Amino acid sequence: MLLKPIAIDSMQASALDRRLDTELARLRAADLYRVRRVVEGAHGVRMRVDGRDCLNFCSNDYLGLASDPRVAQAARRALSDNGTGSGASALISGYNREHRQLEEALAEFTGYPRVLLFTSGWAANCGVLRGLLGREDTLIADELNHASLIDGGRLSGARYLRVRHRDVAGFRDALSGSRDSGLGTRDSGGRDPGTAGSMRLVVTDGVFSMDGDLAPLTELSELSREHGAALMVDDAHGFGVLGPSGRGSVELFPSPESRVPSPGRPDIYVATMGKSLGASGAFVAGSESLIEYLIQRARSFVFSTAPPPAIAAAALEALRIVRAEPERRARLRANIARFVRGAAQLGIRVGPPDAADVSADVAIHPIVIGDAARTMAVSRALLERGLWVAGIRPPTVPVGTSRLRITLCATHEASHIDALLDALQACGLAGASLAA
Repeated sequence: MLLKPIAIDSMQASALDRRLDTELARLRAADLYRVRRVVEGAHGVRMRVDGRDCLNFCSNDYLGLASDPRVAQAARRALSDNGTGSGASALISGYNREHRQLEEALAEFTGYPRVLLFTSGWAANCGVLRGLLGREDTLIADELNHASLIDGGRLSGARYLRVRHRDVAGFRDALSGSRDSGLGTRDSGGRDPGTAGSMRLVVTDGVFSMDGDLAPLTELSELSREHGAALMVDDAHGFGVLGPSGRGSVELFPSPESRVPSPGRPDIYVATMGKSLGASGAFVAGSESLIEYLIQRARSFVFSTAPPPAIAAAALEALRIVRAEPERRARLRANIARFVRGAAQLGIRVGPPDAADVSADVAIHPIVIGDAARTMAVSRALLERGLWVAGIRPPTVPVGTSRLRITLCATHEASHIDALLDALQACGLAGASLAA
């Protein structure tokens, strides 16, 4: 039997469309309108985008594992054994052997007692912050944290203190000011009432995704211990890339080789599997108590269908490659050095606004142009030359700091980087004064 379509009041629909069309027109006029580009085939440094062959300089696939045949083969084996979906949340029937194996491998690799998988970095950050914090708690956060940390903090209902970017003194003042704020027993917003004491949580990205600079993790760790606060680090863009072993920002702390997290390491460590591991999803690493609590109370974990087992199998194989092939990180560092050196020779200012230097390890290298329209014009001109470089505009970055976000991968060749530098020069960026 055919079902009749549900009638929608035309006046209500047109009123909605009028409202939305007005906002869409405003975005177009301000050069803030976003479009999707269609990719054909595998994701790598050479791609076909909207029917055009190009070199990709905007991917987060830092180690080139998204199209590695060994990772794909691991996923195919799991697909053959388990099918395409997990069928339910992990707490119902969706927790496969592959999920457990990946959690155990990630825990061993990061040196934390336990790991919990989430469907995405967004789900992980929102799940942790909404699960741990309530109205009587205080969140102290870098102002340029990823949007998922901002939204998770707002959803938690906690007192939200924003600190200027990488401002250690600002974090110290916020911690000192919140110590005597009179916060008492918290209303936990769905958790067991009467939980004693309020929590103060310092939250930062490890690598800031649009600026490519590093958080002052050693100082934040010391401040957190000194003031009795917990420290959470989102290391989405550092995991697999930073450190001698690819353990990310964790390796910037004392005793990175220790099996048990040293006193200076984050209490909560979050990273994704869709960047350096070339797969999908995210994980939270921490103590036995933290992970057990999140299993009970992180809503984005409890109420989400578990990731497909094939994705977990792919990430597990990618993690094996990260451990077995340190030369990938060496090639990435060499590519970073070639680009930074070449840009400097051309007089192209690379890096975040007001940065004193450019990291030799981080794969993200913005060229801040300032004006959104000019940024997108340069991005389009580069694509016409066969180079895909994303233009980033507000609200992703502050007004007046629109930029080209260039990301380098281990699988880029020297000729690719030289072609990018030549194209940037041809587009008028060499020796130019960009952002006002």
